[in-house]
Amino acid sequence: MINSRVSPIEVSKEDFRKTGYQLIDAIADFIHNIRERPVTTGESPKQIQTVLGASPLPEEGAPVEEIVMKAASLLMNHSLLNGHPKFYGYITSSAAPIGALADLLASAVNPNVGANILSPMATEIEKQTIRWLAEFIGVSPTYGGILVSGGNMANFTCFLNARIINGPKGSRANGISNENQRLMVYCSKATHTWVEKAAVLFGLGTNSIRWIELENSGKMNRDLLEEAIKEDIDKGNHPLMVIGNAGDVSTGAVDDLKGIASICRKYNMWFHIDGAYGIPAAVIPQLRLMFEGIEEADSIALDPHKWLYSPLEAGCVLVKNANHLLEAYSGSHPEYYNFGRSEEAVSHNFYEYGLQNSRGFRALKVWLGLQQAGRKGYIEMISEDIRLSRLMYAKAMEHPELQAITQNLSITTFRYVPQNRNNDETYLNKLNETLLNALQESGKVFLSNAVVRGKYCLRACIVNFRTTEKDIEEVIHFVTVVGKKAQEQLKASSLQ
Repeated sequence: MINSRVSPIEVSKEDFRKTGYQLIDAIADFIHNIRERPVTTGESPKQIQTVLGASPLPEEGAPVEEIVMKAASLLMNHSLLNGHPKFYGYITSSAAPIGALADLLASAVNPNVGANILSPMATEIEKQTIRWLAEFIGVSPTYGGILVSGGNMANFTCFLNARIINGPKGSRANGISNENQRLMVYCSKATHTWVEKAAVLFGLGTNSIRWIELENSGKMNRDLLEEAIKEDIDKGNHPLMVIGNAGDVSTGAVDDLKGIASICRKYNMWFHIDGAYGIPAAVIPQLRLMFEGIEEADSIALDPHKWLYSPLEAGCVLVKNANHLLEAYSGSHPEYYNFGRSEEAVSHNFYEYGLQNSRGFRALKVWLGLQQAGRKGYIEMISEDIRLSRLMYAKAMEHPELQAITQNLSITTFRYVPQNRNNDETYLNKLNETLLNALQESGKVFLSNAVVRGKYCLRACIVNFRTTEKDIEEVIHFVTVVGKKAQEQLKASSLQ
């Protein structure tokens, strides 16, 4: 009998080692020199397509070393580098290098973390990672959970859990289309757009969302929240859940979570916290009061690939009562799922805790990162991000051509305001939009935008362990230089 097989996709031990060493060397140089690279090349999609080429699907295979190193060159030289110390756009952190090694190891073993029998060690590591994340933010390690792809999926998982557990009884079998009551969801106007997707995808419809106005601080107005709940009860609707922000994505404001929890208890509503960005800051002792009330949440979403410096993708669901996840997601046990009980205990099968059946080993990179830095290391890094954000706000406040707008957690918003046009809001909004586009294309710094009280602002979110004070000073200077050019550009366009 033939005891070997030649496969076109197999790689010999020698070739794997040789190519792997070359790739690791290239990655090491890339990380070491990332500061010297542009944040982005600013190339258009057409230019990127030209670089990649338009060759048809190859008929014949190519050597592993050749195609791997070509891919490395394409990615390293033609990507936006969110690990760059001057990347502050959106909320993608600089990724810890240990995460790259974790993903290599996870891909090599390739466990399917959907069922315990398919991933015995990976399952236990994910369970431990979830306990550690609960301890990290300061809630009970008895919270159940699951690792998912990111903030949208973490919030979706919690939203659907709330609909099933706190919605009308019998809706699991009958659906919600037969219910006369409209299920209502309450959140601040600063809540991320995921909630609209969830309302559509999970059958409630966007009219079920009550958008609550903000206080001047950026927090949800609790008085208006309770008024909206009372109005819906009077109309015969079913108040389902309230979503509190633990660091909204535009300005970083943290809602009064303790106050919202009290309202949820009063009206028997599910309390969900969207902490995808900000809730890791709860680890800092001096900020603990800001996050008071998180231990009362029925569910929490957080993203290790945001402020825990994990590579994409890594989101996390935490639910106070783990049985609620089972009740929502563990309804199907086909006969071909031989994932039953062992002699010791019931198997922990993660497919019963979320939307996926087959699941990759996302937890490994988070687990290794938590061990490398430890709680003290994360306190140090997150605190420094916040300090640098406050420094940026202070520098903007001091500068005669900049206007500091908000500062919360590690997000600062500000705008460029020429002294001769400081009262023309329409012009200032257009100017700062033009300025932002120029900054993003420059390759020198990458900011995003926020609209705060009608003002179009530059927004810097620092979740970057490579950023220094010098970077902040250089960004402030560069913004004013490019701001003057944007002003001239608008002036020239108005004359044409």
